[in-house]
Amino acid sequence: MMWRSLPALLLDAALVGVSLIDVWVHLDTSEPIRLGLALGAALVLLLRRRMPLLTFVLTLPAVLVSSAVFASLAALYSLATFTRRRAVLALCVVAFTICDMTLWPTGLDPPSASLELSYPSTLITVGYTGAAAAAAVFLGQLVQTRRALSLRLAEISAARENERTLTAEKVLAKERAQLAREMHDVVSHQVSLIAVRAGALQVSTPDTVVKEAAATIRRLSVQTLDELRHMVSVLRASGGRPAELTPQPSLADLQRLVDASGIDTRLQTDAPDGLPPAVQRTVYRTVQEALTNVRKHAPGATATVRVCREDGVILATVTNTPSTQPGLALPGAHHGLVGLHQRAALLGGTVTSGPTADGGYELRLELPATITPGSGDAGR
Repeated sequence: MMWRSLPALLLDAALVGVSLIDVWVHLDTSEPIRLGLALGAALVLLLRRRMPLLTFVLTLPAVLVSSAVFASLAALYSLATFTRRRAVLALCVVAFTICDMTLWPTGLDPPSASLELSYPSTLITVGYTGAAAAAAVFLGQLVQTRRALSLRLAEISAARENERTLTAEKVLAKERAQLAREMHDVVSHQVSLIAVRAGALQVSTPDTVVKEAAATIRRLSVQTLDELRHMVSVLRASGGRPAELTPQPSLADLQRLVDASGIDTRLQTDAPDGLPPAVQRTVYRTVQEALTNVRKHAPGATATVRVCREDGVILATVTNTPSTQPGLALPGAHHGLVGLHQRAALLGGTVTSGPTADGGYELRLELPATITPGSGDAGR
């Protein structure tokens, strides 16, 4: 704090010093009243930061009786750096110009002196005096604007830095959550199969060597599963949102989804067991999005959800009847349907939607029953 205030103190001292030099140049000791007023104007500049308007007013008597005007110009500059009231600044410029153009004779009894205007003052002199005062005001306003701009730029820089930090944290959290899901859904599942197969081999084989090898494989697989579970919990705790910590949905969760939808819905499903988790998740998310759209855009409608397998293709359709109640003007960016198309495309499938003949709506998902190598995981 002391180092910050040091330049301000130096500037104040410099202004007072220049004002004293101005007094020394224009006045002498034979004019005590003028000298006293001019010295007072120079010293009152120490108040320019706390009371800029009062400081300027206190410097005007020196301008009225002498040619030492630097202190008043410095006070006017200070006032312009601290206020945005242009009307006040304009009045101060006029006041300075009038005082500088007026000669007030001084003596031992100032009240008896008469005010005399300096008639040699011409229009050029008036313009010069006003220009000097206006220049002080413009310079002060420029400094004020520069100060405000610097603060604004600092705020923008801080906001951008904060935004970059938040974006980086968000990307990192997303990557961690994705990695946790991948380890949970794929790696853990495969290691579990290895452990089960090794256990089965250990029980069924009569060969001692094979039995020991199977036991070793099973033990290492169980240890690996424990380590994987620990890693997944760490990744989820450090990067996942609470919604991402729950198990991924499957076809077994469709009935619960339908019951909680708040829509009169009939579920028909005869999909085979053992479908890949990615296929089950995609079907679930498609039905979830379709029921959400029915609730938003077709209030009062009933829906039918069908999930079946036809010619090696998993077919899921969600059909709703026309709305029986006035629809609500809810905002939507159609990101849900875009996401469904992307999920289906990752698995080599398609999503189509459109109105039905009776005025309702149908969303249709077609997916291959098995995921070919190289296909993406829609659960990501």
